[in-house]
Amino acid sequence: MNLQYIGLNEISGPLVVLDNVEDVGYEEMVEIRLKNGTTRYGRAILISGKKVAIQVFEGTSGMSLTNTKTRFLGHPMQMALSKEILGRTFNGSGHEIDGLGPVFVDEYRDVNGEPLNPVSRVYPRNYIHTGISSIDALTTLIRGQKLPIFSGSGLPHNEIAVQIVKQAKIADQENRNFCIVFAALGVKNDVADYFRRSFEEAGVLEKVAMFLNLANDPIIERILTPRCALTAAEYLAYKHDMHVLVILTDMTSYCEALREFSSSKEEIPGRKGYPGYLYSDLASLYERAGIVRNAKGSVTQIPILTMPNDDITHPIPDLTGYITEGQIVLDRDLHQLGIYPPIGVLPSLSRLMKDGIGAGYTRGDHQALMNQLFASYAKVQDARSLASVIGEDELSDTDQNYIDFGRLFESNFISQGFEENRQIADTLDLGWSLLSLLPRDELDRTDEELLDQFYDHEKAEKFFAIKHKSIIRELDQQEDD
Repeated sequence: MNLQYIGLNEISGPLVVLDNVEDVGYEEMVEIRLKNGTTRYGRAILISGKKVAIQVFEGTSGMSLTNTKTRFLGHPMQMALSKEILGRTFNGSGHEIDGLGPVFVDEYRDVNGEPLNPVSRVYPRNYIHTGISSIDALTTLIRGQKLPIFSGSGLPHNEIAVQIVKQAKIADQENRNFCIVFAALGVKNDVADYFRRSFEEAGVLEKVAMFLNLANDPIIERILTPRCALTAAEYLAYKHDMHVLVILTDMTSYCEALREFSSSKEEIPGRKGYPGYLYSDLASLYERAGIVRNAKGSVTQIPILTMPNDDITHPIPDLTGYITEGQIVLDRDLHQLGIYPPIGVLPSLSRLMKDGIGAGYTRGDHQALMNQLFASYAKVQDARSLASVIGEDELSDTDQNYIDFGRLFESNFISQGFEENRQIADTLDLGWSLLSLLPRDELDRTDEELLDQFYDHEKAEKFFAIKHKSIIRELDQQEDD
């Protein structure tokens, strides 16, 4: 029997409390009608005997203890889905905000997703092309992987997210079945407009389903946003056999909302005030990425988070690193040098890339090139540390070579234009050109056969000399203008 309850026992922040309620399930949706006739929605998040605490999505301002009517709907929160969600913009609760009318509904799905049997998972292979050399070559994104980007305040993670959306594609002829679900959490209006405008101008909006939760939206909606986005991704992947890349930015805003909500429930706080269940809550989102046996589609995740005070040991990046399969770390020092994208090579890694690159996927020399670039760039840091003590002029010829290699590696390989979409072959060739600047006997992480094929010291010196002169001419021309 569908009962309607009149009046509330308590209002506390985003929560309302009802007493003498029977036959209610956890996460059950609630319809709340106010005295002025408007309707709000919530969900049951705490049940103690006959007392139920309800999380109100739109907030509790203007609600009355006496005249509010509450009705339990008998099902968890669901999202209306169809293939028409591509090219559309939704708010954090999954409602259309682009003025194009409602989506034709194919089916409704629980935003919490369905339990995935680990045995049914398929090991991720094959890569997703991003067009960014430092990702494609050194921290390759594998289809079905969850690979977060660790950023910091003021770093260009929004620009990187836009560039990935514009350039991303899967690495085979099935690219027509590729799409992107983009979710922005707790962003300002100008940032939301930037995302929307960038996708429109790049002509990729028709393959993007966008979920926007603004900074002035209720925190409860922020908690729902990634769940709605992932529900849409699972629908497209497993119902329509699409390969879906999900980008979630910024997960720090999500965790802050979770902490605020946990505090309003008077739960015992954990590290830095975050709830003790932060790990399992994040895992419930991140683990929705993957490939399922007998399904032709896949879900790949790139969660983006800003590390408070650039602290990688903070609970949010720390727990995220435990759950995900690697990380891409943005480097503030590179950013201050004007390098875009400022991806820190050494602290970044992709744990699944070894099985999704090489012959049949990218190119046979990819793994050896990656190992050698990492090893050589690590020696650059050693040489720089030594130079800071004794001075660069006192370094040996070998260390001088590494210093020069490091500068060219950062300015030519890591750095690339916002509009520059490098193909994987061009990226790998550029890597070999840079390694060819070093003495051949220093390249000890690759075999002689590959060196015979790709190492060419004279050609590399000539290439970078010409490129350097070209840059100087461009700078001189800009000064004359």
